[in-house]
Amino acid sequence: MQHRRRTVHSAAKLVTRKRKQLNKRRVKSVSKKGVRTRRYVMPPTREEISPHIPVLSVIIPAMNEVKTIGRVIRQALRICRDSEVIAVVNGSTDGTAAAAQAAGARVLLYTEALGHDAGRRMGAAAARGRVLLFTDADIPIPAEQLAPYVQAILDGTDVALNDYDGPVKRIPVHPVVEAKHVLNSILARPDLQGASMTAIPHALSRRALDVIGVPSLEVPPLALAKAVLGGLEVRAVHHVPVGKMNAVRVKRRSGPDPLSQLVLNDHLTAIRWITDKLGPRGGYSDLQRVRCLTR
Repeated sequence: MQHRRRTVHSAAKLVTRKRKQLNKRRVKSVSKKGVRTRRYVMPPTREEISPHIPVLSVIIPAMNEVKTIGRVIRQALRICRDSEVIAVVNGSTDGTAAAAQAAGARVLLYTEALGHDAGRRMGAAAARGRVLLFTDADIPIPAEQLAPYVQAILDGTDVALNDYDGPVKRIPVHPVVEAKHVLNSILARPDLQGASMTAIPHALSRRALDVIGVPSLEVPPLALAKAVLGGLEVRAVHHVPVGKMNAVRVKRRSGPDPLSQLVLNDHLTAIRWITDKLGPRGGYSDLQRVRCLTR
């Protein structure tokens, strides 16, 4: 009986010693203004030690798109076997989140309406893939039409844009279409014509995301300006006629279209950044004019 008590006591001491060793690994001592506190640190999980990096992350902002989100996600999942689809469901009052999850997406859920651009930012921040592909929840684009953007990034392009100029033959030309062409001219990239990060689909490399910065994705023209002036490989790689594919939503309003005003202001933000970086003329010469003589 006494031998058994000693055995139990020894086993208890062993357990206590093991527990102390484990706690030493899990608890770090933190000194703050002379006061020593203890912060519990969880040991890393297997995924944190060796996280899987998929080839592709498809990012889809969505708000009240329950009718189309499933088809969009299923096409996205067809592009590449080693991929993840992130649906950034924001401000929805229907079953968009449940439909996205049922279709196979990882859902980031926000009760507030973020808008497409902020949704892309949040999705990019959560994405793990080597290639980031952006599309919208209301336009089911076949996987065969999305794959060229992914392939372009894998082949060395940093920013793969939709080769879509917009309806340039309409009279008058829509001011948003004009703004896209003007910005590309200012960036000395008239070859891009109306291609823009404002339009989907488009794709980024990890290098592009580092140069542009995740927050800049909220202002797509600014992100494009940072990509071009940052020396990235920017190309219009494939044409998807999103203007024809996008459902026309008729809204009765008086005064200017608020969405157009938003996009125009985004382009002005990009131009302001260019002039701050390259000077008041955006890096262009003033030729032989001596302006100081006229003051």
